[in-house]
Amino acid sequence: MIYEISHWTEYRYADAVRLSKHVLHMQPREHPGQRVLSSSLELTPSPQVVHEHTDYFGNTVSSFTIAERHRGMHIRVRSKIECDERPVAPPKSSPPWDEVRTKWQAGAGDRFEQEFLHPSPYAPYLHELRAWAEESFPPGRPLAEAALELTKRIHDRFTFDKAATSVSTPLGEVFENRRGVCQDFAHLEIAGLRALGLPARYMSGYLRTLPPPGRTKVFGGDASHAWVALACPGFGWLELDPTNDGMAGTGYVTLAWGRDYGDVSLIRGTLAGGGEHALYLSVNVDEVQAGEEEAIPGRIISTQRQSQSGS
Repeated sequence: MIYEISHWTEYRYADAVRLSKHVLHMQPREHPGQRVLSSSLELTPSPQVVHEHTDYFGNTVSSFTIAERHRGMHIRVRSKIECDERPVAPPKSSPPWDEVRTKWQAGAGDRFEQEFLHPSPYAPYLHELRAWAEESFPPGRPLAEAALELTKRIHDRFTFDKAATSVSTPLGEVFENRRGVCQDFAHLEIAGLRALGLPARYMSGYLRTLPPPGRTKVFGGDASHAWVALACPGFGWLELDPTNDGMAGTGYVTLAWGRDYGDVSLIRGTLAGGGEHALYLSVNVDEVQAGEEEAIPGRIISTQRQSQSGS
């Protein structure tokens, strides 16, 4: 499957910003099931300093500094991605989860897999969450079967509610109130799996959505998404989506992965000035046929000047 992705972000500030510095995880990464055919980043106003590098986890990171006064900022990323089917472990053919845990405890796997065993700021160890997750993991149960049940339980027993949480809401509060968004549900499953001694990582990206039958898709109506990847010996990393109750398929596009949201936040930064601000977003993910896609410059940063009105 080949996807064209457009992600547009606009900030409007009540007061002029004198200096701003930002770090982006908005350009998709390469991995065995995903190839980046092209990707471009446009920034307005034009930054004085731009740097692109690969972080510790292998993600593409763009950082920039804008040193001129501005009342708004525009970020647009356009990408073309080719995606394969994700690894699928027939639930009952995967190894027993407790045998897998014993191997991890004995130091199995490489250092990156081992690092995803430990609690992290957004996915801390919670005793009550461990006990709740353990209900899906009786002795000897196949790992994938148990993980899929945990995925389903989060989907069935937690309510998707955009107003219930923010980025700073503690995971314990999410667990207690049983409400949140995809980011919260991913952190819940990751924290539960790690508490049981299983390596799990946070996945940031997009999920292609389709309009209801008979309706036309609205451009820009998609959104960024978060899900989970669980290391399963013999099958690689199994990608699980507790928000939608299932395994990730070809409709999922990966931007970045890390221990939790803090490692892969789409945009973070600091401002001098600005006051209150308004944020506007538009995300579109469309499938295209090979050879039909428009040409987009490959993985470069292009910039254009801000208009004189500063908006």
